[in-house]
Amino acid sequence: MQIEDIYRNFPSLATERLLLRKITMDDLNDIYYYGSNANVAKYVSWPKHETHTDSKEFIEMTLYQYENNLISPWGIEHREDQKLIGTIGFVSWNPDHQIAEIGYALSEDYWNKGLITEAAKRILTFGFEEMNLVRIQAKCIAANIGSARVMEKAGMTFEGVMRKALFHNDQHWDIKLYAILKEDFLSLYE
Repeated sequence: MQIEDIYRNFPSLATERLLLRKITMDDLNDIYYYGSNANVAKYVSWPKHETHTDSKEFIEMTLYQYENNLISPWGIEHREDQKLIGTIGFVSWNPDHQIAEIGYALSEDYWNKGLITEAAKRILTFGFEEMNLVRIQAKCIAANIGSARVMEKAGMTFEGVMRKALFHNDQHWDIKLYAILKEDFLSLYE
C-alpha cells in the first residue's frame, strides 16, 4: 500500500458528534478563529495565526496536499454547530514499516468535551483497518496535559520522553511519546 492509494480518494469519516472531512476555503474564518488563539497555538508545532492570510496559506497548502494525493489533515466539523473546530490527521506515514503518527488541534471552545478523543479513535480505526498499520504513535509537548490525556483515553501507551526534541515559541520543549499497536487496539475496541 502506498500513500497515494489512500489519499487519492480522501474519505470523509463520521463519528457520533463529528464529521472528519476535507478542508475548504469556506473554512477560513473558523480556522482563523482557533488558529489565532494563543492557548491553542501554545502547544502545537505551528505558529499562532496572526492574520487571515496565515489561515488562508494553511488552507492553500492543505488543498495542494489533497490535489497531489499527499498526507493531508481532516477538518473536524462539529455536526451540531456545523463549524470547523479543528484538524486531525496523519503527520507522517511509512508504508514499508506500517507505522504512522497522528497530530491534532482543537478550538479551545470545544476542549474537555471528549471530542478530540472521539476523532482520534476514528483516525486510529481508519489507520489500522484501511492503511494496514501495525503501530500508530503521537507526540505532545510534555507540559500539554490535555493532549497527553487524549492519547491515554484513545488507548495509547506512554513510551517515554524525548528531551528537548522540539524548538517552538523560542524555546526547546520535552516531548512525550505515546503509541498503540494494532493488536492492542483490536483488544480494546472489538
